[in-house]
Amino acid sequence: MSTLDGKTALVTGGGRGIGRAIAIRLAGDGARVGVHYGTNADTAEQTAQLIRDKGGEAFTVGAQLGVPGDADALWQAFDRHADGLDILVNNAGILGGRIPFADLTEQTYDEVLAVNTRAPFFITQHGLSRLRDHGRIINVSTRFTHGARMPELMAYAMSKAALDSFTATLAKEVAPRGITVNAVGPGTTETDMNAERLSTPEGRAAIAAQSPFNRVAQADDISGVVAFLASDDARWITGQWLDASGGSML
Repeated sequence: MSTLDGKTALVTGGGRGIGRAIAIRLAGDGARVGVHYGTNADTAEQTAQLIRDKGGEAFTVGAQLGVPGDADALWQAFDRHADGLDILVNNAGILGGRIPFADLTEQTYDEVLAVNTRAPFFITQHGLSRLRDHGRIINVSTRFTHGARMPELMAYAMSKAALDSFTATLAKEVAPRGITVNAVGPGTTETDMNAERLSTPEGRAAIAAQSPFNRVAQADDISGVVAFLASDDARWITGQWLDASGGSML
């Protein structure tokens, strides 16, 4: 795989979970990584320090998402550390809870779409002037936009389905600059977001059984897919949604 030496990356929600694994992997491949956080500066700094401890370069970028002006705030913070970008990973997202359709409130619906759909839209829009030609945009979606419907995650799945559509449409918009845009669809992964479901042997076994490999996905399983899409080896892939769920929909 090609290295990312000399590249600058930004990973939203990079302080923990899949975002942390992505940030560490991109740094390991040679990129200088901006680790974004919304409210928890400590976890972002921990991620950045893990990268530095391994000889990589990292800095933190603080900006709460899902609020007015979030994209401007994020890029103003980023600009204090870098003068351009090569890889943008829109990873930050919220689940909004597992809520029956009848109980989903307008407030929760709006919050989920503000963070998962509106924020990456405008972060990307405002970031295009910073993204160098032949750059990479990678959106972290979910397998729940393709089959395996879960009514209790309806708002979440809808928000990510919009992100999938954004991926394909934006790919045509930025192709003249040699920029690729792709989405990655993980299944249930061992992160804080899924800690409750994985807290019992029965829950863990049920989730492991979703994949023919009969194990629960780890964040590193997803970061490797993102690293590939960020590399020059993926230069001829754009506008795609890649199933990164360990074959859970087979």
